[in-house]
Amino acid sequence: MSTRQRARPGGRSARVQVSVHTAVRELLEERGRDALTVPLVAQRAGVTPSTIYRRWGNLQELLSDVAVERLRPDTAPEDHGDLRSDLTAWAEQFLDEMTSPSGRAYIRDALLGDPDGNNAGQCSAYAAEQINVILARAADREEHGFDIETAMDRIVAPMMYRILFRPAGLDAAYAHRLVTELFGGRGKGEQ
Repeated sequence: MSTRQRARPGGRSARVQVSVHTAVRELLEERGRDALTVPLVAQRAGVTPSTIYRRWGNLQELLSDVAVERLRPDTAPEDHGDLRSDLTAWAEQFLDEMTSPSGRAYIRDALLGDPDGNNAGQCSAYAAEQINVILARAADREEHGFDIETAMDRIVAPMMYRILFRPAGLDAAYAHRLVTELFGGRGKGEQ
């Protein structure tokens, strides 16, 4: 996030953010990214263009802020009963969402409008929070787990690299392979 948006606003500021974010999402769907302009967003949101410029700086930073919100998970990861199954299901879902056309567009926007790197850090934090939930469940079941950085380095980092730079051939089998490699290539019963 740019420094303009670090704290989540309340009151009128929150209403402005919601209406502007909604306008961006609607206009992206209706007209496409190339047709999007700050005046068009402002008109749809019922605010002045200067409100958007003051708050977000430019269209790219606005798109980045919207993307970060859209990349925030809506729910906790599902519990499949064991660490390996939980990580595999989460990795497959994460990869599926991030490789979709909208997921790729959100990743691109989150990074391009992020001069200070805070949006990328927030997106990484979302993934880490999800994996932490999975690791905490494993600990509660007294399963041997991994530290969060190892899971991020071995599952999330390679997926993001491939999504950004080598997207061909990404599928559930790739996510499954990353989890298998994290477990040292061991079969499910060999944890």
